[in-house]
Amino acid sequence: MENKPIARKLRLLSQLMELHNENPFKTRSVANAAFKVDKLPYPAAGKTFEELEKIDGIGKSIAAKITELLQTGVIAEMETLLAQTPAGVIDIMGIKGIGPKKVAIIWRGLGIENIGELYYACNENRLVEAKGFGLKTQDDIRKAIEFSIASNGKFLYAQVETEARELLQKIKNILPGALVEFSGEFRRCCEIISKLIIVAGVNDLANAVNSLPQSDLLTDIKADENRISGKLPNGLETEIVCVEQKDFYKALFIQTGDESHVQAVSARTNDELQQAESEEAIYKNAGLAFIPPELREGDVFVEKAATNSLPNLITYNDLKGSLHNHSTWSDGINTVEEMALYCRDVLKLEYLGICDHSKSAFYAKGLSIERVLQQQEEIDHLNKKLNGFHIFKGIESDILYDGSLDYPDEILKRFDFIVASIHSTLKMDEEKATSRLIKAIENPYTTILGHPTGRLLLTRKGYPINYKKVIDACAANEVVIEINANPLRLDLDWRWHQYALEKGVWLSINPDAHRREGFLDMHYGILAARKGGLYKEKCLNTLSLQEIGSFFEKVKGEG
Repeated sequence: MENKPIARKLRLLSQLMELHNENPFKTRSVANAAFKVDKLPYPAAGKTFEELEKIDGIGKSIAAKITELLQTGVIAEMETLLAQTPAGVIDIMGIKGIGPKKVAIIWRGLGIENIGELYYACNENRLVEAKGFGLKTQDDIRKAIEFSIASNGKFLYAQVETEARELLQKIKNILPGALVEFSGEFRRCCEIISKLIIVAGVNDLANAVNSLPQSDLLTDIKADENRISGKLPNGLETEIVCVEQKDFYKALFIQTGDESHVQAVSARTNDELQQAESEEAIYKNAGLAFIPPELREGDVFVEKAATNSLPNLITYNDLKGSLHNHSTWSDGINTVEEMALYCRDVLKLEYLGICDHSKSAFYAKGLSIERVLQQQEEIDHLNKKLNGFHIFKGIESDILYDGSLDYPDEILKRFDFIVASIHSTLKMDEEKATSRLIKAIENPYTTILGHPTGRLLLTRKGYPINYKKVIDACAANEVVIEINANPLRLDLDWRWHQYALEKGVWLSINPDAHRREGFLDMHYGILAARKGGLYKEKCLNTLSLQEIGSFFEKVKGEG
């Protein structure tokens, strides 16, 4: 068992203990241990009981619980508490913004035992009657439930990628000689996938339609004419569209683009796309340059294709460095040196930007001014011994509620670059969120605006902002906007990349890595960037080491 599942179990145990009014000291110790285990730089499962109890923040009692979990798959104390808790109450605990204390009031005070009852109570204005609840809290809970309901049956691209590719290969194995390809949302690299669609062009259509339902490709598998439907093990709805091989590219084109894109292209064709020998031929027939699958949303890029002015989309190999990353100086798992060596030796990059959390992020061991100076001294030392590689001194500086950054100017000017991000007081209306961001953007030391909306896909909508005003401010102040590559964020949303590019704003694909493996999220950042039409000439971290060094100096007024 990996560290994260262990940490989740301990976190749930602490929540249940608080819900059932267990000893507060013991409850806090379990919660703290959950955080510690999640951040361990090695597998807890590989440690003996004696080794576990010596870990700071674990101790004998928690070590016993972890050992029990690893050996039996359960923690007896947690099973006892779960047995005393209605399943629906556990579901309520999963709603963002409702801690165990409020859940206890909802359950014991109002007699509500599931999310459906809670949603009804919100609509009936009943929560405002409970202690500790007000109209705003009730409205926030209602919105969180609505968001959760809307997210049901949807998955992050990153969650389904591995299983989807395994399924594609299995289909190819069952249908040798067939043309098999992804279509729909997955082929368009959408950040959220509600249905996986695969097109198979076969020589014997009847045989394919008969043989696929007999396989174990999907659960609840069934055939309806030439469509095989079912679910992946994770629950994602899946459909295999079987067609005669001569109709493969026509079907692939129709199944890939969204409805408005397919209509816009089809309206320009001279025939009904019969027996096209390739997708390129379909677009050529329509008088268009070939439009990559990622861009087949609506007709935004159709006019560009008509004038042969489509962007040459960025690729992973265009990246020369990685900016906005964390180390053990704040809440990262690996040291600065370990992160740098991974970038240099494994990823073959030229530079690394370290941006640990700033002093306001106390929950993430944010750097005091003294620790900033100590870290910069370490980076200077590392840069002397890392041949052909450079570590840039950055910081992820918190944007405070008034829009200011949380260090004085004499400290801000010591960094090579600064990523300015909001991490606290996320509940804002559009006017407040926009003005807060713009003030930070106007700070002369801000280099990059980090994850502009603070969203977490499928779990948190993020604060509303006036995108145009924020992007215009970045253009006016020459501030780069981050495409946060964490698959939960992918923020700035790809739908606003074109507006930013039209305004001359540079974008930066940042993994926000907290461990070495986190750098691999740049793959998802690239997919989002391509979907937004980004090309390497406007991506900050495609610049060479020498070029980005000059860029940072110019921003600081030293060039």
